[in-house]
Amino acid sequence: MRFFSKQFGVVFASLLLVVVMFAGNAHAAKIRIALAETPSDEVGAFFLALDRAKAMGLDYEWTAFADEELAIQAVLGGQMDIGFGTPYAAMQRSKAPVRIIFQLSKLKFFPVSSKKYSSLKDLNGAPIMLHSRAGGTDSIANVIEDRVGIKFGQRSYVPGSQNRIVALMAGQTDLTIVDLANKNKLIEQTGDKFNVLPMFEVDASDEALFANINWIKANANDVDIFVKALLSVYQDMIKDPTIIRRETNPDGPIGQLPKEVLAGMDGFYADAVAGGLYDPNGGGKKAALADMDWYSKAGQLTGDPASLKIEDFWYMDPLNRAMK
Repeated sequence: MRFFSKQFGVVFASLLLVVVMFAGNAHAAKIRIALAETPSDEVGAFFLALDRAKAMGLDYEWTAFADEELAIQAVLGGQMDIGFGTPYAAMQRSKAPVRIIFQLSKLKFFPVSSKKYSSLKDLNGAPIMLHSRAGGTDSIANVIEDRVGIKFGQRSYVPGSQNRIVALMAGQTDLTIVDLANKNKLIEQTGDKFNVLPMFEVDASDEALFANINWIKANANDVDIFVKALLSVYQDMIKDPTIIRRETNPDGPIGQLPKEVLAGMDGFYADAVAGGLYDPNGGGKKAALADMDWYSKAGQLTGDPASLKIEDFWYMDPLNRAMK
């Protein structure tokens, strides 16, 4: 999710690998959105919010990058306007004028393993497969090391929880960290062959929406539409998780997913809501404080968390206006 020592040339080279989709009628004011992965059921709520925002007049296009690091770099470099991620290290180290405006999901992830391991303490020296370098699962691994007093072995990176589950089942790894939905799928399909290791509670952000603050202020009307649409979807989803499947555009990127994936969306969002994956109020100050504490312990922020200022990482005005 966040590693910024690479030159921006990486972004341009990687643009050859991305998938670009367009929504709405073309004009110069399109918002360019950087996704950290290709569409899946996990971003169904986000795409429903895009549909609602489009109905309110928002014009946009989205680009799916190979991983979150590239998506963040694209926003930092000005190729994209708004992106997915938690770029705390970039905001602090590079002094980039980037701010978070909405918490999309919390870090509700689970260590899963072969029968070789049965507790977090067993993982000292164990190789582990994670989502991306300096990303959410990487930070979870860092905090596990800190809290449990262990040191993981070699870290490898494969984006997408579903892909890491496949790797686990194929014997390509004995240990990974996956999201709630894929943890549940693993248990349902082959629960007797793998372990879900007991994990401590985490409330920090896994994915958040962020942009250059100068761009946010210059495009305040569009940003307000976007945040208002997100907030409406999240609040409706908490009341009734089936709304994501029922209101998904059948001709859109989520509606075109395999039938078996669409059939499982009600269960996915019911589990996610019950598991506390989403904040119906978009995170706000509570999320910002949790993030600063978490990412400090994860090694992506330096200094005493109590001395960090929320306004250096979050811009609350769009969310505050949407909450009125």
